[in-house]
Amino acid sequence: MEQVCRKFADKTAKLGVLGLGYVGLPLAVAYAKAGFRVIGFELSETKAAAVNRGESYIIDVSAADLAAAVDAGRLEATTDFGRLAEVDSVNICVPTPLGKTRDPDISYIQAAVAEIAPRLHPDMLVILESTTYPGTTEEVILPLLSGDGMEVGRDFFLAFSPERVDPGNPTYHTVNIPKVVGGVTPACTEVASSLYSQVMETVVPVSSVRVAETVKLLENTFRSVNIGLVNEIALMCDAMDIDVWEVIDGAATKPFGFMPFYPGPGLGGHCIPIDPFYLSWKAKQAGSEARFIELAGQINAFMPKHVVRLVSDALNERERAVKGSRILVVGVAYKPGIDDLRESPALDILEMLAERGARTAWYDPHVGTIPEGVTGERETEWTPAAISGYDAAVIVTPHPDVDHALLVDAPPVVIDTRNALKKHRAANVVRL
Repeated sequence: MEQVCRKFADKTAKLGVLGLGYVGLPLAVAYAKAGFRVIGFELSETKAAAVNRGESYIIDVSAADLAAAVDAGRLEATTDFGRLAEVDSVNICVPTPLGKTRDPDISYIQAAVAEIAPRLHPDMLVILESTTYPGTTEEVILPLLSGDGMEVGRDFFLAFSPERVDPGNPTYHTVNIPKVVGGVTPACTEVASSLYSQVMETVVPVSSVRVAETVKLLENTFRSVNIGLVNEIALMCDAMDIDVWEVIDGAATKPFGFMPFYPGPGLGGHCIPIDPFYLSWKAKQAGSEARFIELAGQINAFMPKHVVRLVSDALNERERAVKGSRILVVGVAYKPGIDDLRESPALDILEMLAERGARTAWYDPHVGTIPEGVTGERETEWTPAAISGYDAAVIVTPHPDVDHALLVDAPPVVIDTRNALKKHRAANVVRL
C-alpha cells in the first residue's frame, strides 16, 4: 500500500481510464494536467484517434487542454486493452443503461472488468466511477478480480467513487466537485483517496463502498422526485388555470424551507431518468418498496405526452389539426448549452407528433444529427422567414444562444415548456 501511495504522491504512477466519454475523458485530462502519465482505453478507434490528435469531442474538455496533454506526452489513447498491465490504477467510466424492463444493465462494467482481471497485478488500484446499484463493486467486480489468490486490501485495491459530471456547467467541473470515495476495505479507501487527493480539490472518504454507491443514487433520486413533484403541481395548475411559474416564483421568496424546482417536458441525460431506478430495483431485491421513486418516474415519463396534448389543444383552438401541420421542436439536446441527446424528451415529442401525422422539424445550434428512427427534418435557419413557415413551435430546450423572442410573432402558436418567453405575454404563447 505504501509503495503505490508514494507513486501517486510523486506522480510516477501511470494511470488508466477505461472509457473516454463524458466522464472518462475529462478525468483523463485532469490526471494529465496534474502531472500523471495517463493511458485512455477506448473501444472506439475513432475516439481513440481523435484523442491522440488532440481533438476533443466532449464539451467539457477544451481542444487546447487536450492537445497540451497529448503533446506533452502525458496522455495517449488506445484500443489495446493488453496495455492495462502497464497501469498502476484504472478508473472504469463506462455506460450503465437500463434494460427494456428497467432492470440495471451492468454489462459494460462486466466487460471492462473482464479486460482488467487478467492484467491485475500487485498493488493495482481499480476504481469504478460508473453509476450503479449498491453492492455492484463487492458482489460483481470483487469476485472477478479475486482469483489467483489475490486478496483485496492487501494485494490489490478496489473502490467506488461516483462520477458527478454536469455537462456544460461553467462553475463545477471534474477537479472542483468534491470527490466521494469508498473502498471495499479501509486500505482500499486510503489508497483511492491518496490518488484523488493529488488531483481533486476536496476528497470525501466514506465508511464503505456501498455508502459511496448509494450517495450518487440519492443525489439523482432527490432531483428526480422533486422534479416529479413540481411536474405534478404543473399538471394540477393547468387543470385549475393557475400559472405554475408564478406560483414557484412566489414560493421561492421564502428564505428557508423551500428549494425551487421547475417543471418541464420530461427528464433527459444519462443520470436523472435512469439512476433512481437502479436504487428502486435494488430496494426490491431487499424487500423494500420505493414508492416515491416509482411515482416520480411515472409522472416525469408522462410529461412528453402532456406537451403533445398541449400542442394538439392549442392547434385545435386555432381550427388546425396536428395531422398535416408543420411543427418545429426548438432545442433537442437534453439541457441548455450542450450537444448531448441522451434520453432527451425532445426525441419522444418528435416521435409522438410524427405518429399523429405532423410534419416535424427541429432546430438546435448545438446538435448536427438526431438518432436514426426519430422523425424530423433539421431546420438550419433561425430567422423570422424560416420560422414563419411553421404552424406551431415547441420550446423544449432553451439554449442561451438562441433568440426565442423571434417566435412570438411568427408561428400561429408557440408551446413554451421552459418559460423561455417569460417576458413575452403574447396571445400565441402557451406555457406549460
